[in-house]
Amino acid sequence: MFRPCIDLHEGKVKQIVGGTLGAGGGALRTNFVSERNAAWYAELYRRDGLAGGHVIMLGPGNEAQARAALKAYPGGLHIGGGINPDNAPAWLEAGASHVIVTSWVFREGRLDWNRLKSLVAAIGRGRIVLDLSCRRRGEEYIVVTDRWEKFTDMAISQATLETLAVACEEFLVHATAVEGLCRGIDPELVARLGQWSPIPTTYAGGANSLGDLETVTRLGRGRVDLTIGSALDIFGGNGVHYDDVVAFNRKLREK
Repeated sequence: MFRPCIDLHEGKVKQIVGGTLGAGGGALRTNFVSERNAAWYAELYRRDGLAGGHVIMLGPGNEAQARAALKAYPGGLHIGGGINPDNAPAWLEAGASHVIVTSWVFREGRLDWNRLKSLVAAIGRGRIVLDLSCRRRGEEYIVVTDRWEKFTDMAISQATLETLAVACEEFLVHATAVEGLCRGIDPELVARLGQWSPIPTTYAGGANSLGDLETVTRLGRGRVDLTIGSALDIFGGNGVHYDDVVAFNRKLREK
């Protein structure tokens, strides 16, 4: 399945090369800045029945746009970016179906189980998406945090995913090395997620064609969905037509 996204940076809908997020000055690479606001995209996704997309706040100054998107599509979107037990209930009340948590549950390169448990206690496992965005190191994919700059001690594995699944309902995994580059997905990572993940997982990173969506559906064994960003025509891309991914989802639902 295709999952939509709304990435917010400095109050605008953008597509950014993810690996440059922590770069200072002119090193940040932006593929697209939309003239449309976040609510326009949310209304589009609601119209076409595309549920479970993620709204990501990349830094400060994005809260108003995020709230507008959630209001336009209540119950249809996940929200991420600076989520913790103090603000998670308010984002759910604002219309998010789930919150996405990443760097906050890691401290000093390790998963802080007490923090994760406190979030579960605050809102329940069924409203949590755990972001396990990763970068390949040797033969392993290692979870990275803090704008994807810091390696943790956690490798993506069957044991890891099974252990973490007790504390969340879904995983979100960006392949950070290819995110925003439109050079194709990381098929090995997708295959591992399809083999190992016991819960629904959304993969993001590198998609540049409808063929990538077909490949993720096959390799992911029905457990892995795909987010397409910069290659999508509604984000200025020319590799994938939005109407085609909507049609793809409809065909899958009919099977």
